Amino acid sequence: MYFPRQIQRDVDGKVRLHLQPHEVALLRELLDELKTLLEDPEDRALRRLFPPAHTDRENEEQYRSLVGDQLLTGRMKALATIRDTVGRDTLAPEEADAWLRALNDLRLVLGTRLDVKEDLDYEELDLTEPRGRDLAVYGYLSWLQEQLVEALAVE
Repeated sequence: MYFPRQIQRDVDGKVRLHLQPHEVALLRELLDELKTLLEDPEDRALRRLFPPAHTDRENEEQYRSLVGDQLLTGRMKALATIRDTVGRDTLAPEEADAWLRALNDLRLVLGTRLDVKEDLDYEELDLTEPRGRDLAVYGYLSWLQEQLVEALAVE
C-alpha cells in the first residue's frame, strides 16, 4: 500500500509538513498524554526514557540528582516545540530536531507499554484486537519519524 510522504525537506532547508487535521489532533492528544506522564517520573511507562545509568543504587541516585532535571527539561522543551508547531506547514531545522526527539519519546513510551518487538508485522495488524489501535498509532509514529530522519539527512 502506498502512502504519500508527509514530511519533506525544502530547497531552502526547511522541513515541510503535510499533516491532515485528524493527524494534528492525534499528535496533540499523544503529546498531552506524554506531558502528563513526564510530570510523574516514577511511572513505569517512562523506563525507556530514563534508563538507569548505574547498577549501583547510590551512584544512580547521585546521577539522577545531577542530571535528572536537565533530562526532564529537555524532553518537556521538545514536547512544547512540537505542540507549538504541529499545525504549521514548515519547520526550521532546530524545530525539526525537537520533533525528532519528541516522536522518539512518544514511540519509546508507547512501545514499552505495548511490549513491541522487532518482528512486529504491520501488514498483519488487526485493528479489532485490544492493542490494534495502539499498535497502529505506534506504526504511524514510526513512519513519521522515518520521514523526518530522511528529510533531515538530505544535504
